[in-house]
Amino acid sequence: MDKNREIISELQNFFSTNTIDKTVIAVLTALGKITLRHKTIGVEKNPNCKFTIVQILKLVILFPFFSVKNSFHYAESGLGKLFKCKKDMFYRFMNNGDIDWRRILYSLVRRLLKFTQGDDAKGKQPRCMIIDDTDLPKRGKRTEGIGKVFSHTDMRSRLGFKAMFLCLTDGISQQMLDFTLQSEMGKNPDKPQGMSPKELAARKSHTRKENAPAETRKQESLATKIKNAIAMLRRAILMGISFDYLLVDSWFTCAEIVKFIHSRHIKCHFLGMAKMNNAKYKTKLGITNAPDIIKRLCANGNVKYSRSTGYHYAQLDATYASIRVRLFFYQKGKCPWNALLTTDLKLDARKAFRLYSMRWCIEVAHKEMKQLLNLDKSQSTNFAGQIASISVTIIQYNILCYVKRKESYQTI
Repeated sequence: MDKNREIISELQNFFSTNTIDKTVIAVLTALGKITLRHKTIGVEKNPNCKFTIVQILKLVILFPFFSVKNSFHYAESGLGKLFKCKKDMFYRFMNNGDIDWRRILYSLVRRLLKFTQGDDAKGKQPRCMIIDDTDLPKRGKRTEGIGKVFSHTDMRSRLGFKAMFLCLTDGISQQMLDFTLQSEMGKNPDKPQGMSPKELAARKSHTRKENAPAETRKQESLATKIKNAIAMLRRAILMGISFDYLLVDSWFTCAEIVKFIHSRHIKCHFLGMAKMNNAKYKTKLGITNAPDIIKRLCANGNVKYSRSTGYHYAQLDATYASIRVRLFFYQKGKCPWNALLTTDLKLDARKAFRLYSMRWCIEVAHKEMKQLLNLDKSQSTNFAGQIASISVTIIQYNILCYVKRKESYQTI
């Protein structure tokens, strides 16, 4: 291939509509619309390489759409016969700690959001930001920065990372905006990250510049999830991405995030599941906790039934962390009561229920990225390689979401 040619246009010319799946054509068309500059990636190409940095990135993005499992299997694939190169080119690219993957992600997402602007029922659908994390279990103990993290799914510690994602949805499709790779120090000071001194010494370590993107992400991995969640939200707002509600589960419902959302100038609101614990709320019933509030509301006959949702519900205004909030309580059958907390005092129980149900799309996204796009399958021992692998998976997922939105028929 001549190094001055465009990979996407060559592929579209090579394949006819009779020999390639319609979905792949749509993916190529979408990828062809996205223009990237070398300055966005942050590095220059290797003088000995006939491919530019942008071309290498586009080839990596195309892997799953041409049944290329990973870089090792590229040379023997159909894509490898068209654009001949060795696996080492991809390894060097993915392990390059100077590539600013966060900048690349936002550059691509902003273009895709611009293409779909006005598709969300003329702006009537609320735009919701979602934060959630998922486990990325690993086997090798030599991976840079690896340790044990507590899995809330298995209720035990597992070797690997946690990936925390920031997602934007309008009820039709979603786009992953940002992520952090999280480590946990653990409770035992003699075994940081659940690793023995011998295991810590055996882990890979790479020397990078202090301001290198990969080094920044590595230091970020040791910060708390609450701190990183607020940082991701702040970056998204600074990038000009607006939203109406932040949806989170009970783990992220805390005073710090509620205060942050309440103080934003874009007039967004918080909506999250509140823990049924001893957290105090100032209400007309006095200063009390959520279990006591619903107990007293039931005793006073303030519980109603919704036929549309099949839940019993109740609501009460309160003050939490010096902020006026509204509490919603829901119960299905004889199950325990669950609570939602929001800073939107105009929201009613039914609309809050429907809005919060939109949070499930990020759980589906985690499953799809793991099963279809190999989210947790990277075997790189380089922390930069782990960041690159997740970033490429997010790009692939975002492009597929855009294609599905454009190609799938939607009724009026």
